[in-house]
Parts: sequence; C-alpha cells; structure tokens
Amino acid sequence: MRRNRIISPPREDLDRLRQPLTPGERVVLEFFDAHLDPEWEIYCQPHLNGLRPDFVLLNRSVGIAVFEVKDWNLDAMHYFVPAGGRDLHGRKDGKSFSLAAQNPVTKVNHYRDAVYKLYCSRLKQNAGFAAVTAGVIFPFADSRRVRDLFAGFLTRDENDPLARYQPVSGRVELAAGRIDLIMPESQRRHSMLMREDIAADLRGWLVEPDFSVTQRRPLEMDANQRQLAETRTESGYRRIKGPAGSGKSLVLAARAARLADEGKSVLVATFNITLWHYLRDLVVRALKVRGGHRNVVFVNFHSWCKQVCMEVGWSEAYDELWKSGDGASVMEAALPSLVASAAAEEDSPRYDAILVDEGQDYRPLWWNTLRRFLKPGGEMILAADATQDVYGTAQAWTNEAMAGAGFRGAWAQLDVSYRLPPATLPLIQSFVTSFLPEEGVELPSPPQASLDLFPVSLRWVQCTSQHRIETCVTEIVGMMRRTGKALANADITFLAADASVGAMVVSALADRDIASVATFAPDMQERRREKMAFYMGDARVKATTLHSFKGWESPLLVIYVDENAGERSLALVYAGLTRLKRQQAGSAMTVICSSALLRDYGSTWPDFIEKGPLATL
Repeated sequence: MRRNRIISPPREDLDRLRQPLTPGERVVLEFFDAHLDPEWEIYCQPHLNGLRPDFVLLNRSVGIAVFEVKDWNLDAMHYFVPAGGRDLHGRKDGKSFSLAAQNPVTKVNHYRDAVYKLYCSRLKQNAGFAAVTAGVIFPFADSRRVRDLFAGFLTRDENDPLARYQPVSGRVELAAGRIDLIMPESQRRHSMLMREDIAADLRGWLVEPDFSVTQRRPLEMDANQRQLAETRTESGYRRIKGPAGSGKSLVLAARAARLADEGKSVLVATFNITLWHYLRDLVVRALKVRGGHRNVVFVNFHSWCKQVCMEVGWSEAYDELWKSGDGASVMEAALPSLVASAAAEEDSPRYDAILVDEGQDYRPLWWNTLRRFLKPGGEMILAADATQDVYGTAQAWTNEAMAGAGFRGAWAQLDVSYRLPPATLPLIQSFVTSFLPEEGVELPSPPQASLDLFPVSLRWVQCTSQHRIETCVTEIVGMMRRTGKALANADITFLAADASVGAMVVSALADRDIASVATFAPDMQERRREKMAFYMGDARVKATTLHSFKGWESPLLVIYVDENAGERSLALVYAGLTRLKRQQAGSAMTVICSSALLRDYGSTWPDFIEKGPLATL
C-alpha cells in the first residue's frame, strides 16, 4: 500500500515561511512531488543542526539526497574559475569578485559529508557514503553550461559510475521530467545500505521545529487574557500577576501589538537580555497592521539606560559612574537615578506605552525611572510572578512601593497554566509547597483539559557531580530518540544554573558533532553577545542558563541542578521546571540532579533513576 507523501513543512504552510521558497525552489518542489515515488519524504529548508540545505529527500528503503537549488541566470554576469584557481568568481560592470561562499557544489558536498558523518552513524563505513546523494539544480540555466562551469568542483567525472551520487542538472532535465538524471538513485527500489533506524536518526534533524510551526499561528487567548490585552485602566497603570505559563507574556505581547497597530510608540522592557527575543516573536504573531513592528522597541533595562545617556549627550556622565568599581551598585541604583534625571532633557525618548515583563526581577526605582519617559495619558503594565523571584528583588515591592509606582486597586489575576502539561502540575505544586516560601507563591491551576490530550514524559536522574557532564550528554542524546515526528532535535533545550558546567556539556556535545546555540562564554562581553543572538528559531540544539531562559518555553527540556541548590537557586529550579511546553504530540523533561536536598522529591517522579559511573551511548 502506497502512503501519502511526507512534505515538511506541509504545503499549506509554505506561503508563510519566514524564508519563502524562491521561484526555482517552487519549481523543484513540484518536480520532486510529481516524479518521485511517494515513499520519498521531502523536507524543505530543514533545520539540520545549524545547516540549511534547500531540500533533503529521504527514503527509508533506498537512501538520502541533499539538494541545493540556484535560481541563477548565467547571462546576468560572467561566472568563471580563474586559471589555476580553485574558487568560483563573477565579473560584472568590469569588476571581479569571489563567489566561493555561494558555490552550491561545495555547499552540498559539505551537507552530504555532515549527513554521513553525524546524522547517520549507523551507515557502514566507506560503502555507506553511497547512500547519500548530493545534487545541484539550476532551474533557469542551460544544463551543459552549468556542468562546464562546475566541472572543477565535482569529485567524479560524469562518465564515472559514482557520478550518479553527485548530479548537476538544469532546466532541460526539469522540462523533460528526467528524474532519472536529476536524481539517479530515485530509480532504485531498495538498498542494503539503508534501513528504517537510519532514517529515524535523520528525521529528528529534518522535521520542522515546534517554534517554526508555532510562529505561523496567531496568539490564542482565553476571555480573561483577551480582556486584559484589549483594554486599559482609567489611570493607564495595570499590574498583572499569575503563575508560570498563565499567559502574562502573552497578554503583554498582545497589548503591545494592539497599541502598535494603532500607531502608538511602545517600549517593551525586560531584565534578562534573552527574553525580548521571545516577546518580539509573540508580538509579531499578534500584529495586524503591516509595518506595525516599527512602533515597538524591545530592550533590556540596563542597555536602555545606556542608550538614553547616549541620546541626550550624557556619555561622559555614564562613563564616570563605572569608575567607582562597584558595578552592582551602579546597576542597582546609580545608573537608574542618572537616567531618571536625563528624562528632563529635550532629546530624551518618550513612549505612549511602557510594558515590563518578569517584573519581579525589577526594583521599584527601575520602574519609576521608566515612568519618567511615559507620555502624558500613556499606559504602563507590570507583569510579575513572585514565585520566580530568582534575584531576591520581589520583596522590595511592598504596598508602599506599589502605591508610589502609580498603581491603584487590586492586581489583575491570571490563574490557569496553559503552558504546562497537566500531568506535571502536581509535581510542580509539590515542589513549591516543599521548597519555596509561602509568601507571594502563585500555584498554577490546570485548564479544563484531559490528561491524555497532552502526554508527557517526566524523568529524574540523580547522579554525583563527578558524573554530571557525561550524564547530561547521555540524556540530551537520549532525548533525540523522541524526535522525528512532530518534534525536532532543534526543539531540545538544555538548561544549567552554572555557565561553566553548561560550557563543558556544550563542548562534550560538540565532540559528538552536535552543534548548539549557547550562552556560556567565560568572557562576559562575549556571553552578552551570545545572549543577544540566542533565539528559538536557531536550527541547533539550545543551551543556556536557567536565568536566561526565564519567560521562555520548550517542549523538550533537559535541566541540570548542581549540588549547591540553596534558597535562591530553588526559585531558579522552579522557574526551570515550569519552562516545559505542552504538546498534543507529547513533550518531555529530564532533570539531572546532584543535590542531595532534592533527591527525595525527585524520587516521586514517574521515571526516577539513581546513577553512578555511566557507560557512553
């Protein structure tokens, strides 16, 4: 029985991709779909561990093919390889330049090598290389000209039998429907080199990550969330509280988008540098007016403080602050106070709305500094969860501080956690009641949904700190066995409280040729740069600190808790546990713990293991 072909992303979503298919890629997709056996799966622009080939084709009985597609018009410029040279060049308007970085043959050969080396470790050495085709297609160019141009980059002469694994083709073959020339291996019905377990290895790197799918959907809100997103209070000031996953960021983003659509200027402020990437993606999903994103500015509070000083010409005063050598006191009080004074300057920025997420991380002084930059009649929103007080700042928000911050009346309350799989809630609630102070605690409530609707795997691995790195790597690799259907390897997120431990885990993953986007650099400036570049749409495994992932979510989590878990870090552990995102296709969370304090709690998890030395996979 022939099955329906797998095309990922599905056809109905192709018009909404962040990187739209080119006209040539569209032609090639239609060609593959029309001429390949349905057993061939087609993956468009797959997230391939940091690589992004145009197409990967997979047949569990035959093999794998990687294709680059170039819409080049060979008459638009002169393409050539200099005599004695090794790189592709172009010449236009009398100027010559290198095109080495755009050479599709070297690119696709790199992709093939990566597929063979990493993703399909079960392929038999040497002979297994024949299971991977690396092809290049020029839909709008003459085939002979293309082959002549790239002849020097092909590892096999076209008369060599192995040239079938490195096909180069153009518009003639496409027009004639010659799938046998464009992909000779398509004629094969079976290969001794290919099996289902090898195909399963690769699918985890090919299927579209959850983030990419989610990003094409509009925001979903319940009636309470929508009311908060679509209205303002009489004073313009609103404070929202609720447990992790209750939609505080969602409401904030939806409100920002609504105001931006109205043409109003909006400042969205966070404490963590990484969080504004997540908020920006939420806002983009909620915008309805083209160009509305230009009205929203996303900032980390202290970076914004520096920016204000530069804009009003106070760069010398800003630099002078840091000469005291006490960076903590500068960031906590001196810098916000300086910026508050800068609000009186004519060139200081003004906003129609200022929205603060993870407000429990803010100090009242910081909030009041932001207030000075609000336009008359504007609005401000503070969203907070004191249960996630990882910096010890929530206690500063006394009733007196709240009154002095412009708030009147009660908090707006969000109670239901829509992020967490329902089966995790009893374990989360148990953690809160066992380890966190009662004051300010927000316990998540389950939505009206069946436990069976959002299946989840929950695993706790207790190990000594001596074996923490190998255990973390083993569990991350083990998580990859869950991918390949609705979830991808790029959905896996590793969290650690300590950056040095995280760096060792990332290094160990790299030794296995598993790439990651991480924020563990020892140099603080470099780590800041990494945080600025950290986002869930990256094609690699994610690895960051528990602090930096506050506010985010992922369907596949691996968390390391070290032996030094104390009062402050327990709130951080709670924040990490509540990052798990429910999925109808299932989600999974594994905690690796070296803390004796949490061992008995961990033993209540459905899958509890206590380990010593580990054998590698």
